[in-house]
Amino acid sequence: MPQPSTETVPQKLRPVYDEIVGLTDAFCRAHLNDEYAGVCRALAAKLGRKRPSPLESGRANTWAAAITYTVGRVNFLFDKSQTPHMRAEELSKQFGLSQSTVSNKAKQIMDLLNIGVLDPNWTLPSRMEHNPMAWMISLNGFIMDARSASREIQEEAFRRGLIPYLPNAQGAG
Repeated sequence: MPQPSTETVPQKLRPVYDEIVGLTDAFCRAHLNDEYAGVCRALAAKLGRKRPSPLESGRANTWAAAITYTVGRVNFLFDKSQTPHMRAEELSKQFGLSQSTVSNKAKQIMDLLNIGVLDPNWTLPSRMEHNPMAWMISLNGFIMDARSASREIQEEAFRRGLIPYLPNAQGAG
């Protein structure tokens, strides 16, 4: 598992953040993988930087469960065909909470940060290539997959932060 996070979080919230990511890291180590742990840390940090931060109230295990649930939802953790896979009920149980509690808190996170399924900001790095939302750009008013665009267009889209990385040299991801 990676070393303690270096995510930027206000000093006032650092103890809460550290407690939450301690729980998410341990959960990811036991049941998921390092990628999930990293994205969970990033989401916890984002919540810690929000003004006012929702992390200032509530229990750390509830936040940890909801953060993990949110990242899992974006990455289809609850789909049996995916690896890793875990039922939402089991995830909640591992944090000692009911599924409804975790699901409701995760919905609050998703609403607060405008997170949707396939959100490129919260997609696992290994799944980015297969996330169509990460590659859609508008070119002359038409929506297209940047992976099928010319290299010049891909480079400009990457420079502008519209795509996560430059696809392979053939122009198709």
